[in-house]
Amino acid sequence: MPTYRAPVEESLFLINDVFHIDRYANLPGFADLSPDIIEATLAEAAKLCEQVIAPLNRVGDMEGCTRHDDASVTTPTGFKEAFRQLTEGGWMGISAPAEYGGQALPGVIGNIVNEFLASANLAFWMYVGLTQGAVDALIVHGSAEQKATYLPAMIAGKWTGTMNLTEPQCGTDLGMVRTKAVKQADGSYRISGTKIFTSSGEHDMAENIIHLVLARIEGAPAGTRGISLFVVHKFILEAGGALGPRNQVSCGSIEHKMGIHGNCTCVMNFDDAAGWIVGGENHGLKAMFTMMNHSRLGVGIHGLAISEVAYQNAAAYSKERLQGRSLTGPKFPDKPADPIIVHPDVRRSLLTIRALTEGARALIVWTGLKQDIAKGSDDPAVREQAEDHLALMTPVIKGYCTDGGFTNAVLAQQMYGGHGYIAENGMEQFVRDARINQIYEGANGVQAMDLVGRKIGLDGGRPVKTFFAEVEAYLAEAVKDEGLSSYAKPMQEALRHLQQATGWLAKNGPANHDDPGAGAYDYMHLFGLVAFGFMWCRMVEAARAKLPQAAGDAAQRLNAKLVTGRFYMERMLPETAMRLARIQSGSASTMALPADAF
Repeated sequence: MPTYRAPVEESLFLINDVFHIDRYANLPGFADLSPDIIEATLAEAAKLCEQVIAPLNRVGDMEGCTRHDDASVTTPTGFKEAFRQLTEGGWMGISAPAEYGGQALPGVIGNIVNEFLASANLAFWMYVGLTQGAVDALIVHGSAEQKATYLPAMIAGKWTGTMNLTEPQCGTDLGMVRTKAVKQADGSYRISGTKIFTSSGEHDMAENIIHLVLARIEGAPAGTRGISLFVVHKFILEAGGALGPRNQVSCGSIEHKMGIHGNCTCVMNFDDAAGWIVGGENHGLKAMFTMMNHSRLGVGIHGLAISEVAYQNAAAYSKERLQGRSLTGPKFPDKPADPIIVHPDVRRSLLTIRALTEGARALIVWTGLKQDIAKGSDDPAVREQAEDHLALMTPVIKGYCTDGGFTNAVLAQQMYGGHGYIAENGMEQFVRDARINQIYEGANGVQAMDLVGRKIGLDGGRPVKTFFAEVEAYLAEAVKDEGLSSYAKPMQEALRHLQQATGWLAKNGPANHDDPGAGAYDYMHLFGLVAFGFMWCRMVEAARAKLPQAAGDAAQRLNAKLVTGRFYMERMLPETAMRLARIQSGSASTMALPADAF
């Protein structure tokens, strides 16, 4: 069975040495955040994940969830107790406002803890993540009464949350939503319709479930302009907040899925269920996008999380599995064969996983800091720049990190050979669990189109121009440093490729919209390669600064940063040239065949 050790040291290196969290003391939640508090918080989270939640990962995969005749659902053995420990520890509300019972720690710390949880047990973590997303939506769009009613119980984990978007005929195109809402004399609504793919839709771990549901009020405008968001309780609340009778919402069935079996993904039936509007009539999509953007970044964290745990197990196995001899002569002559870690192709695979994993973590931590700045800075210009960063990086993190997470899970499985295909070793579960992340919250092709079609042209291209300027300025100084120049020079070429691709799309897109459509996926990967490269430059810089004072394991970790960064620049970053060539080839061959020729 796989094991997991939370990467506490890696996370501390990023927040303390790469991004210098102490510089953000002017932001809410940062002033009292000493290094000791951060380290103690991450250590406690690691203990919960390693000792309580990770051992349930295979249990959840094997048992799945069970739906009973009364439409109730039982979660896998151990989930309920683990959820109790998680909520009693305050982890559900780690970054939630203190006024509603949260710990009010910065979002960047919450994101790190969420990575640990998702690595330990993705299916279990999703019950938490969906609730946090619903909390975010209600904080931004809920009325004062709704916040007072729902947030304390949800942050405490007494109640959990979901998002109900997809319908059998309607996925990404939410303008096709058919679920209807009929207004009542008391201001409530009656919600009727069927939603599918609702993660955490029914379970036995919390007293109540708060569903956020997209529906169309009778007479509303067609398309997305006529969508409203409603809160629908599993149990109706009585005066004073006590739980009353069951609402007319139920789990019609549990979806039979490729992976994440421990999470109850439901078909949800709303049969004239009582609901209350959030954010005003016909403003539902704006409210739901608050939750979706939270979830898109969260799903990017899922990609990182699976990559991390898969890497840990593949690396450990490669040092134990004996097979063949080193190409340069036996390295362990006292054994019948060398461990496979001596083989260059095995190292290529492991370093590929490691380079993408550590690059993803750095980009997610950096973006988490930008989230905190966007929420808490009192400088409008600084907030604007942070919001620009979030707009630009959200599709990159969701798309590139989840593509990488799945690829890395497959590479890690490959390290086991035939044993990787056997369920008891756990690697095939990582592959199955990782696959959904490329689909969730808008498939990655949609993320690519969002990046190309909306984000790089946002506000006259301000976000992407700001990013280019920041990277250019950094590299201009880094190439002057003898120790950094070998990392910075390849990055300068990669950045030029990204800038060329951006210019090509801007020039050709207006004349033929299929050109950016055909190149969007390659552009997203090109952007991800450059963003990760920038992160590697900054990690190498920080590692070099710390090395003179380091010894033992710490020195080994820092040296590994320099080597892995070099591997990224030499073996992975050159892919930018290929991505640029694909983009510049246009859409002619892609669109040439008539539909009936496929």
